[in-house]
Amino acid sequence: MERLKNALLFERLGDEPRYNSYVRRAANEAAALAWVTPYPLLVFPALFEEKADLALAQAVRQEDVLERSRELLFV
Repeated sequence: MERLKNALLFERLGDEPRYNSYVRRAANEAAALAWVTPYPLLVFPALFEEKADLALAQAVRQEDVLERSRELLFV
């Protein structure tokens, strides 16, 4: 499972470590959920993709809020 998780993380992040913590957290959550299923190695990739998409969307929203907050503070 760990090798699969690392391979999916590498594929998803590539050369963009900017969202590393978000995607790693999503991978860990997906792995935990997958382990309680009868076929964790089959379930994990789909769970990972779903959770990684949500995590990245959240990260982008947080960056947007931070940027808008900075603009308001310095205007």
